[in-house]
Amino acid sequence: MSQQSLQTKLVSVVQHVDQHGSSVPPIYQSTTFKIGSLEDDASQPYDYTRSGNPTRTVVQHQIGKLYDVDAAQVLAVSSGMTALDVILRALVLTNKSRVPTIIAGDDLYGGTQRLLTHLESRNHARVLHVDTANYETFVEVFKQQEHVDCVLLESPTNPLLKVADLPRLTHFIKSANEACLVAIDNTMMSGMLCNPLKFQCDVVYESATKYLNGHHDIMAGIVVTQTLKMAQEIYFVINSTGSGLSPFDSWLLVRGLKTLGVRLYQQQHNAMVLAHWLENSCGFVGKKGVKGSPRTRFVGLKSHPQFELHKSFNAGPGAVLSFETGSYEHSRRLVSSRKIKIWAVTVSFGCVNSLISMPCKMSHAAIDPALRQERDFPEDLVRLCCGIENISDLQNDLLEAMIDADIIELRDEGKTIYNKLNGHIATNTIGQGKLPNIYEEFFSQDLVERGSILTSRAKL
Repeated sequence: MSQQSLQTKLVSVVQHVDQHGSSVPPIYQSTTFKIGSLEDDASQPYDYTRSGNPTRTVVQHQIGKLYDVDAAQVLAVSSGMTALDVILRALVLTNKSRVPTIIAGDDLYGGTQRLLTHLESRNHARVLHVDTANYETFVEVFKQQEHVDCVLLESPTNPLLKVADLPRLTHFIKSANEACLVAIDNTMMSGMLCNPLKFQCDVVYESATKYLNGHHDIMAGIVVTQTLKMAQEIYFVINSTGSGLSPFDSWLLVRGLKTLGVRLYQQQHNAMVLAHWLENSCGFVGKKGVKGSPRTRFVGLKSHPQFELHKSFNAGPGAVLSFETGSYEHSRRLVSSRKIKIWAVTVSFGCVNSLISMPCKMSHAAIDPALRQERDFPEDLVRLCCGIENISDLQNDLLEAMIDADIIELRDEGKTIYNKLNGHIATNTIGQGKLPNIYEEFFSQDLVERGSILTSRAKL
C-alpha cells in the first residue's frame, strides 16, 4: 500500500472512540473523570484534565502524524511561548552546578527575546546572540564557549527572513557536544514544510496559533521530541504547572489541522505572486552593496541570497515576507493608511486572512531600538503575512495604501507603476498570478479534442 500524504493523514482522525460513533471527535469539556473503583484507578487513562484529556490526546496524535513520531512524543500546551518555556525548564535550566549557556539567533520573535532576556536578568541562564545564518560565525562563537547547554534556532528568521542551515548546524553541534540540546522553533514553516527531527534536532516546537490552527481563534503551542524520555521530562513540568492545552482549544486545533495542506498551498501561492510583484513591478528590489536600499525579503524569490539553501531542506517558502520602502515615515503611513480594507493591521501570522504590520512598532517593539540597530534591523520594514484571499484583491488593496502613503504613483491608466521613493518604473502585473478557473485548469479545448485531460497545475 502506498504511503499517504500529510494532507490525507491530517484530514483523517481515527484515534477517538465514541459510544455514539461520531465522525468528528467530541469535546471532553470535563475537569475530572470518574473511576469504577479504587482498584481500577491505576488503569484509568484520565483522572484530571490538567494531567490529560481525551481531546488533547487526539490532537497530539494528529501532530504525531505531521512529524512522523509516536503521539507519546507530542505535547500540546497553551501557547507557543509556553512551549519554549517548558522545554527550557525541563531540559536546560536544571543544572545546579553552573548557569547554563544558551546560544540563540540575532533575529528572534519578540516574545522569545523577551523570555531569554528575563532568564538572563535573573541569572537563570547566560544567553549569547549570533547570526545563525552565518555558519562560520556560529561555529566560532560555539567553540569559544566552555559549555553550551542549548542552541535555539529559527529558520527562516522572523521578520528578516534569514536562512540558517539547520542540517549543517545541528550536525556540527552534535558532533562537537552531543549533550547540547538543539531546539528549533518551526512555526514559520510548520511540520508541513519542514521536519527538523529528520536531521538530529532534539526538540521542535511551534506556535499552533499560527499555521496549524490557521484561524486565529485559539492560543496553542506544540512540542515534539526526538525521544520519549525528553517528552516525559517536559510532561512533568506541564502537569505540574497546568499548562496543557484546554479541551476546547484542542478540538479547534484538530479541526484546523484538517485544512492545513490546502490553506498553506494557497497562502504560499499568494506570497510568491505578491513578492514578485513587489520586487519587479513596485521596485522594492534593492541594490547590491548598498546598505539600507529598499528591497523585498522572501525565501521564495531567487534574488534571496539563500534561496537554494532554503529550498534544499524545506518543501516550500512559507507565506511571510517583508519589504523596506526606504523611509520610516512612508512605511508608517502605509501601515496606517485608511485605504487598507483587506489586510488586517495586526501582529502574528499563519491566519486565513492576510495581515500587515510594522515590526519595529508592533511585534518587535519589545526589543530595544539600540539593539535593533546593532542587529541591522530596518526601522522601515513592513511585514506581510499572506492569507487565502484572491491574490489580485490583495495586490490592489496594498496598492491603494501605497498610493495613499505617497510611495507609488500609477501611470498609463494603471498599466505602469512608478515608485516615487526610488524612481523605479515597471509594468503593473496585477492579475497575472491568479489561480485559473477550475474548468480552465483541467479542460483545455485542444486537449479535450484529443481525449486528454490537463491534470497539472499551472506553474508560476
